Amino acid sequence: MTSLKAFRQDFSISAVVAGFVTVLVGFTSAGVLVFQAAQALGASPAEIASWMWALGLGMGITSIALSWHYRVPVVTAWSTPGAAMLITAAAGVSMPEAIGAFLVCAALIMLCGFTGWFARVMNLIPISLASGMLAGVLLQFGLNVFVAMQTQFVLVFAMFCCYLLMRRALPRYAVLLALVLGLLIAGVQGLLALETVSLQLARPVFTRPQFSTSGTVGVALPLFIVTMASQNVPGVTTIRAFGYTAIPISPLIGWTGMATFLLAPFGAFAINLSSITAAISMGREAHEDPEKRYIAGIAVGVFYLIVGLFGATVGAVFGALPEELVLAIAGLALFGSIGNGLAIAVADERDREAALVTFFATASGLTLFGIGSAFWGLLAGVLATLARQIGAGKL
Repeated sequence: MTSLKAFRQDFSISAVVAGFVTVLVGFTSAGVLVFQAAQALGASPAEIASWMWALGLGMGITSIALSWHYRVPVVTAWSTPGAAMLITAAAGVSMPEAIGAFLVCAALIMLCGFTGWFARVMNLIPISLASGMLAGVLLQFGLNVFVAMQTQFVLVFAMFCCYLLMRRALPRYAVLLALVLGLLIAGVQGLLALETVSLQLARPVFTRPQFSTSGTVGVALPLFIVTMASQNVPGVTTIRAFGYTAIPISPLIGWTGMATFLLAPFGAFAINLSSITAAISMGREAHEDPEKRYIAGIAVGVFYLIVGLFGATVGAVFGALPEELVLAIAGLALFGSIGNGLAIAVADERDREAALVTFFATASGLTLFGIGSAFWGLLAGVLATLARQIGAGKL
């Protein structure tokens, strides 16, 4: 447990900035999918705001509580592939039936978490494969820094140069200073659409759940599968890839399921461990000392709560930023994590090929049966590991 005195001693601005960037990237990259998923179920503007309120509250409380308790930056998120799945799978399903499906999905997540089934499976994955998967997931974010230069060269190149210089002079504030410079340049260039921002509070809307075969088979089970395979599997491997191997996995999964279950009637369709954005709060940019990075996880939770309370307003603020600025700051914040993942992945020559297979398969963006490339990358790495062991006569 963490005392208030220890919290004050461990507090750092760099960790808060990492938390802000984490939420910024998560919301701007996938927030639109949540809106579209709610709309696919016929949600009214008030119900859409309620979804953001419920998700923000659930992600905020779990991120704060779990990071505080374990002194590890535990970052939760909504299920991005789950939202994408809802957009297509929600046809013919009413909102009450969807809410019932969310409850079934949450119950399955709790079952896998609190029974320890999920943790036992995850313990079989080598750290080299976990690191290869992490690097593969994050690769596109690093590449996007240079892709963004094609359309906004002055803005992104200035941020890039600022980051490189500050990594040597003020490493803990390199990302913050790059973000501030980017905002200043964007303002001068007239790229900030702040006129679209207005203050609006979100209010919870309760929907009485209905349980149906179509909702369970068509929504609950697919939502559960893609959330566990595409979110919680890479979420756990991300935590371990950063060296936080002592933290128990089962409670993390169980409590995200519990949060989903309690808030599902208000629109929380699936809350899970974050993988991509979590790496921002777990990296060296948050703090040079890994034991003090939990502050970033708590900061993420606070910003999530703000998103939940002012869902529409925060959405407008994030939407007012130029896309290139968001791409650039995300990539810069993840440079260290990508490098660290690659270094660990290829450190052991015996596991190097399997780790590279994991990296390439994950980075390819392969999606099959609605399940993202992180899962298939790990599976490919496991197959490569088994092939090496068979060839060496160990199996």
